[in-house]
Amino acid sequence: MPAVSNVLVIGAGAAGTAAAILLAEGGVDVEVAEINPEVSALGSGITLQGNALRILDRLGVWEECAAQGYGFDSLGLRAPDPNGTLIVEMPDVKTGLPHQPATMGMFRPELARILVKRAESLGVRFRFGATINELKQDDDGVDVHFADGETARYDVVIGADGIRSWTRRMLGIPLETKPVGMGIWRVFAPRPESVTRTDLYYGGPQYIAGYCPTGEDSLYAYIVEQAQDRSTLTKQEWLDIMIEQSRAYHGPWDDIRPLITDPEQVNYTWFEYHVLDAPWNRGRVVLVGDAAHVCPPTIAQGAAMAFEDATVLAEVLLKHDSPSQEMWDEFNGRRVPRAKFVAEASLQLAQWLLDHEQGDVPGLVASVVKLVAQPA
Repeated sequence: MPAVSNVLVIGAGAAGTAAAILLAEGGVDVEVAEINPEVSALGSGITLQGNALRILDRLGVWEECAAQGYGFDSLGLRAPDPNGTLIVEMPDVKTGLPHQPATMGMFRPELARILVKRAESLGVRFRFGATINELKQDDDGVDVHFADGETARYDVVIGADGIRSWTRRMLGIPLETKPVGMGIWRVFAPRPESVTRTDLYYGGPQYIAGYCPTGEDSLYAYIVEQAQDRSTLTKQEWLDIMIEQSRAYHGPWDDIRPLITDPEQVNYTWFEYHVLDAPWNRGRVVLVGDAAHVCPPTIAQGAAMAFEDATVLAEVLLKHDSPSQEMWDEFNGRRVPRAKFVAEASLQLAQWLLDHEQGDVPGLVASVVKLVAQPA
């Protein structure tokens, strides 16, 4: 029998919903508490590499995601010159299944919708607009006090509630989230025919400019700048700034720029970093995803690491007979070193850009690819 019969997941993001799907498939009664009133996902697009695509297949959503997303098998590097000159087109290493592309772009809210729909089809119950006041655990379970006055008891609670995790704070875990020094503009827009993969422009007036197709008719484009306080600006000012910064980049950017017209599709966030040392659990409450580790998206492994957390956690919960120390040791041993390695590599790449240092980027990326090519 599984180590648990019922589980509460706090947070309906990638890690939380994936864990809910896999546990429900294994016969566990699962509830998901999400503070937002409906299915939502911050941002515009998301880049999913092979190890993430492999898990989408395991979750039973690959075909639907593939139909909504845009797959490709190469990566371009372009110069920040007047022509957007293509410096090199590199085959992207496939780390997923043979029938999958190396990389796929998706509209982030669409991915969230697909995952929630799949979880609901397996009997997972979602409490949208739900908040929690207290967690009380003993050797046999966790009592959860919801803000609406309801109390329920679970065998395990999974904190998948993001970078500012309430669960982490309730557990009294001190973890400093540090700004990296970069901010990123992202916009969701129509896809011109010239965009068929991700191209990256390093240098010019900003650190990085790039784009990723997210569907036949859509893409997300991004520009990475020195981190600044942009919170007092209007959405129209955000749009104006992103368009103005994009004027330094050409090639397909010249096709994208006229299509960036909707201020509501622009968002701005800072790159941040933290990695929680082992253990990620305190008794029967465990952290996954951004609650445990977050890093700059310089290697595009954020969602993949969250999916891997969920996969390994579900596997150990279903394999063991009880939530024993042996079970938690297995989970932490399989996840903490791997997630830390990827996070530190992502941070190193960002630091080289900040320092205007060449660095061994190919070697760094190759080490991550070698690692994630093997299932977690």
